[in-house]
Amino acid sequence: MDNEIQLISDGDGLAVIGNPTDVDRFLVSEGLVSQDLGLERLKSAVGTGAVVAQAGSEIAANSGRWVKLTRESAQSVHKYGLMESKTPGVRHAMVGKPGSIKSWLQVEKGAGSFLTNPALLAGAAGIMAQVAMQQSMAEITDYLATIDEKVDDVLRAQKDTALARMIGVGLVIEETMTIREKRGRVDEIMWSKVQTAPTTIAETQVYALRQLDALAEKMERKTDMGDLAATAKEAESAVPEWLAVLARCFQLQDAIAVLELDRVLDASPEELDGHRSGLKDARQDRLDRITLSTERLVARMNAAADSANAKVLLNPAASPAVVQSSNRVSASVHDFHGRLGIESGRQSSEAIRWTDAAAEAMDKVLEAGEESVDAAWRVGSETLGQARSATGKLSSGIAELSSGVAERALRWLGDNE
Repeated sequence: MDNEIQLISDGDGLAVIGNPTDVDRFLVSEGLVSQDLGLERLKSAVGTGAVVAQAGSEIAANSGRWVKLTRESAQSVHKYGLMESKTPGVRHAMVGKPGSIKSWLQVEKGAGSFLTNPALLAGAAGIMAQVAMQQSMAEITDYLATIDEKVDDVLRAQKDTALARMIGVGLVIEETMTIREKRGRVDEIMWSKVQTAPTTIAETQVYALRQLDALAEKMERKTDMGDLAATAKEAESAVPEWLAVLARCFQLQDAIAVLELDRVLDASPEELDGHRSGLKDARQDRLDRITLSTERLVARMNAAADSANAKVLLNPAASPAVVQSSNRVSASVHDFHGRLGIESGRQSSEAIRWTDAAAEAMDKVLEAGEESVDAAWRVGSETLGQARSATGKLSSGIAELSSGVAERALRWLGDNE
């Protein structure tokens, strides 16, 4: 139907499906940037016989575009009230632009074929997951290209067995992805090339995380400011390299997931939705492990910066160096988190200058001195007052004693006379 489109969201992206002209109008009206969804690949997910014929014609007649859900784009589609579907984690809605009404509205009557056909809806969700992961892979490629011109050389120069194997696996995965783009599917032969890759990539990821944990522990053990500055400098150099290794591992794991979904779509389409959900959970688990290690490292670097600032008077050269290295490590981790979609708040430490610290220390000394003088004056005044009071009481006591003695002496003389 003209002027009606179908919206499908899996929480990471939004699929806009409908007549190509209507889809384009909707995207322009909402100011959304999109990319092709690749609906034609759904034909293998819809069964056999008449169902295939009907679904095939529906797929051919529609255009599908994918939009990455950011805070801004999510707000722009929230107003259409997407509803939960029978596919876990997937929400949908029909929107239309009837008559001369300028804005798009939610359509209450009926639903498009993608929303009523469970196989099509599950297949669309699977393809959306693939597009989202491919988008993430592209962003990681840009990240690896910008953090250091020598990152590729660093990775290839590693002599560690785990890294060497990961690099080799990466080449095989890239080759398989290239073939997939040409053929549009992943058959048994293609899958056999990469099905053992996840183990190798996981070993490399664990190795890189342990290197970051070791740096954090080393920072924690250092108490001498000179040693702390040297260790912080080491971390400043090593952390970007290990973050690059983690980014490459994550990129390859996403590539494997894309190939897996294609393989399931080709061999067992009825299992596609469950496999998609499982891959999403596994991906979040990897992000959680990475977040735990990197945030622990940043916390240790920030603690070192605070300690350095507290000792700047005795270490005017080493302390600012620690703060500077800490900030650079934190900036590297923050950028890395952004590329992987991890939310983090970056707080930079400001190095305290020696002169500022000295002035602050002098102010404290003077302040302490004034408090000491005031305390001494108060104590002296109180003591003097107490002394005067005691003297008065003593004089009075002596007078009374003298008078009593005189009286007793006179009575004694009188008696003796």
